Amino acid sequence: MKKDRKQTIWVRWPWLLHVLLMLGVSVVVLALVFAFIKVYARHGQEFEMPDLVGSRLADLEADNPIRLDVVVMDSVYRPGDEGGVILTQDPKEGTRVKRGRKCYITTTAFRPEDAVMPELSGLTVRQAVSELISIGLVPGKLKFVDDPYKNNVISQSCKGKAVYAGQGIERGAVVDLTVGLGDGMGRSVVPFAIGRTSERVRRDILSASLNVGREHFDGVKNRRTAVVYRQEPDYTGVSKYPYGTRVELWYIDADQTDVQRMVREFKVDSSKIVYPDEMEEYHDGRPTPDQIDEREDWAW
Repeated sequence: MKKDRKQTIWVRWPWLLHVLLMLGVSVVVLALVFAFIKVYARHGQEFEMPDLVGSRLADLEADNPIRLDVVVMDSVYRPGDEGGVILTQDPKEGTRVKRGRKCYITTTAFRPEDAVMPELSGLTVRQAVSELISIGLVPGKLKFVDDPYKNNVISQSCKGKAVYAGQGIERGAVVDLTVGLGDGMGRSVVPFAIGRTSERVRRDILSASLNVGREHFDGVKNRRTAVVYRQEPDYTGVSKYPYGTRVELWYIDADQTDVQRMVREFKVDSSKIVYPDEMEEYHDGRPTPDQIDEREDWAW
């Protein structure tokens, strides 16, 4: 009798059977989908992002335990540096990531790309130096010649050969500038070099229409990050030297000294001050680099 009653239910409401079947199939499908997502997303399987900076891209490609999807976003040429060395990474070291995560990196280039030599003729030395640095070229020596236009660039050369505006040149190449002296012998302020890197101090010295002399790196492990601890001529803020004067520099590894303390303790040799009367307006006996920037005739 009960069996007949059940058969009667299915006969009277056949759609109920279809609904139940659909619900059952849906539950099974959803269970399979969630199981697939869990496996595909590796739920709970996270790894700590390793520090890749300084390692070689070739080594990472050969040994990639968490199977990172490495994407090279950019490459930068650095003279003297090995090509294919990782400079930056995203995600950063220590970030929790899943296996197969995309990792965006910047590496050193194996060879420099070509740049286009800009038009430097007629620019001041400061402007020309900034222009060269902005396109990846290295400003080299300044050669001053008789010319009515003071401190203006006349021409440029690379390895002794003239380079003209619009000409292709390798990034990282050293470009020397020929500059006019004007009516008389120009004079400039020797920049404050203490605590600054070679790249920074080169820009400052050349922008002051002076030349970088001998650079001493005795005992230095990393020339790129080393800082100046001694310079000759010294910085005084007022002593003015003829254009083209060479500034000799001594370096020390940045991690071996307290740069801020070294800058604070820098002392001026009063015997080298050419214009002592101009020092009286400063409480400590010498202007700071920031104070010099406020004086047009001192600014470099």
